[in-house]
Amino acid sequence: MNWYQMRCHTTTEGIEIVSGYLLSQGITGVMIEDANDFTEFLEDTSVSWDWDYIDDDLMKMKECQTSVIFYLPADMSGMEQLNAIQNGFPALRAQNPAVDLGELSLESATLEEEDWETSWKKYYHPVRVGKHIVICPCWEKDEVTLGEGDVQVLLDPGMAFGSGTHETTRLCMEFLEETLTPGDTLLDVGCGSGILAITGMLLGASSAVGVDIDELAVKIAGENAAFNGVQVDVRCGDLTEKITGTYDVVCANIVADVLLRLAESIVPFLHERSRLVVSGIIADRKDEVFGALQRAGLRFVAEKEEKDWVSAIWMLQ
Repeated sequence: MNWYQMRCHTTTEGIEIVSGYLLSQGITGVMIEDANDFTEFLEDTSVSWDWDYIDDDLMKMKECQTSVIFYLPADMSGMEQLNAIQNGFPALRAQNPAVDLGELSLESATLEEEDWETSWKKYYHPVRVGKHIVICPCWEKDEVTLGEGDVQVLLDPGMAFGSGTHETTRLCMEFLEETLTPGDTLLDVGCGSGILAITGMLLGASSAVGVDIDELAVKIAGENAAFNGVQVDVRCGDLTEKITGTYDVVCANIVADVLLRLAESIVPFLHERSRLVVSGIIADRKDEVFGALQRAGLRFVAEKEEKDWVSAIWMLQ
């Protein structure tokens, strides 16, 4: 099967708005290319880089045009979806008059499925999260030197969300490292690649359950658990239908709209000492999501923020 790789040209300020718009149009995953991110990478003085190992294609990002990249099937349904997306751009501008969204022009290329599923791997390399967590692609597991106390999370996210490169996932993992107690039980709502459940097990959780409505995510999460030599009970379906009992730690790294819908549904899975870690919240919607959690009977404990993304811990009142 062939796919259209679509590149929507925008601005750094427009990335979140464009990504959210694409999500509302049924696009479940995007990639971002932003020269500003690469400039920050180059200027990061906290890490000593060996420039001989910077990929030539990665270096080209220094001159790239800011774009949100997504994929559509190269058939009539894909063309219809593309037309709907393009026709909605004028309204998107009108709804966000104070933000420079840039060109909002579309550039396309055709990829075969195998290329689409593997081409991103050249940009995915080991990354350190928190003090001792090292996320490592499975194909580079022998290239990483671990320090004392480091925990290595092996991952092949495939087409599932949760590579550890996005702020929302990293913030959740930092909270897990700081708050999870060995022997805790863990529930990962919207588990994606399984990264949070797996990290919890490697940090000493006694058991972990993951649930996702995406069958592919469930398959990938199970494979990633096997890569790491841990057991994660991964279930496909609705949270309230597939999960029972209470858990010491519940993670919900999902978008704001879903958190709003699930706020009350998550409460029955908590006991008086449970910690609920929520993430995937764009800063502009923090008050909205926090308000829903409070109305559901939860109390705020702590929060972290990185690049306008917010993660927080809540407990029962």
